[in-house]
Amino acid sequence: MPLPEPCRAEPLEHAHALHAAFYRDPHWLAVEQDAVFARSWQLAAHAGSLENTGDHVTALIAGKPVIIVRQPDGSLSGFYNVCRHRAGPLAVCDGRGARALHCKYHGWTYTLDGQLRAATEMQGAAQFNIQDIRLPRVHVREWQGLVFVALSDDVPPFDTVFGGIRERIAPNDLSAMRFAKRDTYRIACNWKVYVDNFLEGYHLPFVHPGLNKVLDYRAYDTELFEWYSLQHSPLRNNDGIYGDGDAFYYFVYPNIMLNITPGRLQTNRILPDGHGHCVVEFDYYYTDDPGVQARIEAEQAFSDEIQAEDISICEHVQQGLASGSYEAGRLNPKRESGVWHFQNLLRAAYASAHG
Repeated sequence: MPLPEPCRAEPLEHAHALHAAFYRDPHWLAVEQDAVFARSWQLAAHAGSLENTGDHVTALIAGKPVIIVRQPDGSLSGFYNVCRHRAGPLAVCDGRGARALHCKYHGWTYTLDGQLRAATEMQGAAQFNIQDIRLPRVHVREWQGLVFVALSDDVPPFDTVFGGIRERIAPNDLSAMRFAKRDTYRIACNWKVYVDNFLEGYHLPFVHPGLNKVLDYRAYDTELFEWYSLQHSPLRNNDGIYGDGDAFYYFVYPNIMLNITPGRLQTNRILPDGHGHCVVEFDYYYTDDPGVQARIEAEQAFSDEIQAEDISICEHVQQGLASGSYEAGRLNPKRESGVWHFQNLLRAAYASAHG
């Protein structure tokens, strides 16, 4: 399928939004799974789920099953969660303290490092050597208490993707925060609609009247980096919901959001669920500071209000994109630079996939 126009990067002052076809045509989701999700660093777990030897988590990355395992030396290893016999799963859920990985289909057993150790009743198989069989690896990195994986060798260096974030948010220390809860939403819009919406504060006065009072819209700015963008605002008038300080809203290409306020991290992972729906996972992490703990209930109610507002507008935007009456509008250079940055990274991925 040819690339819709406009699909070339334009200067911000002349830029158009991504063409509606990318949001409504199922063809592009198949392209994205390989060209976008499989070729980027994906958030897979929190290190708190992988504290000890044999602890493991399972995940779907770019639609493919993976398993991440804590090794005896403290490192993390990642593999496709697919037995080399007949594609059975090595785990169907997260687990603790495993001594080996056992296929749930026919019982083949692998070491924690992915080497086949035993294959049930295979004595009659000619020229079958268990030493020749290993689980295919995926790349794993642990950063600030979060665990990321990449399926392809063709991904940007991890330190380039996340470089500078830890230093910028200091004295916030994400690794010192503990997991509190997960909220999951299934939304009737293409995954990119939800990302686009996150990437601009242009809609704050119109969609989020409560949040607009907390963030200083006049001082709200967006900074662009190679693989991520940062929306930043001082906090004000928040009645103890967020505390005193600044709000940092990081977007890391292609589908990770790090929402950081004093003493709190909220991660968002945006996953396509068919071309017309997405699943958004909100994970909440907090420090043990008593002042932060006292804010959690009020913050949760405020967060629920914001998510309901975002879900409503995103679902209406998806209807507009699917209407056939819209193709690609002009972007606001002052307020939508983050959208422009994200969509240009997508344009590059689409162009690469189409040779």
